[in-house]
Amino acid sequence: MAWNRGDTLKDGKYTIREVLGKGGFGITYRVRDENGRQFALKTLNDEAIAEPNFAKLHEDFMNEALRLAKFNHPRIVKVYKLLQETVRKNNFFSSISLCCILMEYIEGTTLEKLVEKRGAIPEVEAVRYIKQIGEALTAIHREGLLHRDVKPSNIILRATNSEAVLIDFGIARDFTPTLSPHTILGTLCYGAPEQFDPTIAQPKEYTDVYALAATLYHLVTGTLPTTALWRAMNAPLKPVKQIVPSLSDNLHNAIVRGMELLPQKRPQSVQSWLKLLSEIEADDLSSDKGVDYRKLRDLLKGGSWKEADEETLKVMLKAAGREKEDWLDDESIDKFPCTDLRTIDQLWVKYSNGRFGFSVQKRIWESVRGKPGKYHYYKKFGEKVGWLCREKKVGWYVEEKNDWKNYSDLTFSLNAPGGHLPAHFGFWVFGCPLGTLYYGAVSLLSRRDL
Repeated sequence: MAWNRGDTLKDGKYTIREVLGKGGFGITYRVRDENGRQFALKTLNDEAIAEPNFAKLHEDFMNEALRLAKFNHPRIVKVYKLLQETVRKNNFFSSISLCCILMEYIEGTTLEKLVEKRGAIPEVEAVRYIKQIGEALTAIHREGLLHRDVKPSNIILRATNSEAVLIDFGIARDFTPTLSPHTILGTLCYGAPEQFDPTIAQPKEYTDVYALAATLYHLVTGTLPTTALWRAMNAPLKPVKQIVPSLSDNLHNAIVRGMELLPQKRPQSVQSWLKLLSEIEADDLSSDKGVDYRKLRDLLKGGSWKEADEETLKVMLKAAGREKEDWLDDESIDKFPCTDLRTIDQLWVKYSNGRFGFSVQKRIWESVRGKPGKYHYYKKFGEKVGWLCREKKVGWYVEEKNDWKNYSDLTFSLNAPGGHLPAHFGFWVFGCPLGTLYYGAVSLLSRRDL
């Protein structure tokens, strides 16, 4: 029954583009409507259709979609509508009416892929993502729902502003105890003990607390946490500070408390668990080259975006040892110290609430299919971040333009498009207008450590 690229639904209104993911009972596609808009579409997969209790699964799926559709939360993927599509079963002799959920399609990368690319995520950055997902879970729990499958692959960062969004509610269930197969679903490394053995306790909010803490463990260490099943058989959970000694005691304590095997020892709600992370707010101003980032931090904190942009170039030149040359060549970009690059980036991301920063620009670059050496995608990137002017009003008519804006024409405020800043580095790295900077800027956006 699985659909292939080019298949159409609802009499041609939606066209299948690709499979985005597949879980225990569900499959999610990227689809395009007649106007070219993209959506995610989720339905039950072939395995679910073949289940003897398919009718019950289908009913639960529809009811769950209806409940999720009422959420209008920035940290929860939006559900737009339910569709019904008649499909042939695998034996081709009968057909069924299958429910499909039309949802927001989010351009970006999952936290799982982010860790695969970069390794362990800095503490302050990881905590910011976890707090954002904590907001989503709090809203879900308020309505009597559990997610039950919180994990890095179900959290996506929007390419435009690096905000974390919780996706894939495939096994979300209410608090009513059940011994159905749904009870034992959930990825092993992130699932709480009571999800695999319902005799331990009834799943409640603390079940999602465990998964959120386990997700934080993975982000800050770059390694998978020991599964609850193995831990119950005396396989220890390796302490986070043993893996990354520089992590704070507060973070270590929060993870330990959140991943307690006995539910009654964990914080009983996400909100109470997040309080353990409340003190992890200090800025990391680390530098491998002795650069002082306090001025940059203060400018960003005060919303002085243009001055911060100019200061960014200064500190980058100092970190690269290129103050005399007053510009960065390809080699200095490729060898730019990783610690300093992350410090600069995280200051921008934090104080712009995820709108600006090199990592934000990198995700936008990847969303337009930008890759190392693929310079011809740079104009698409420039248009996305608001650096490229596609049209210009001349008198009473608008003429087509493909001009890179002058530095003075940029928008130095939070009203700018996502990824608009920092830009001074991009504009003047060779003392030339931005449009000629393919090599230098693409080299930066291709860095694996962003």
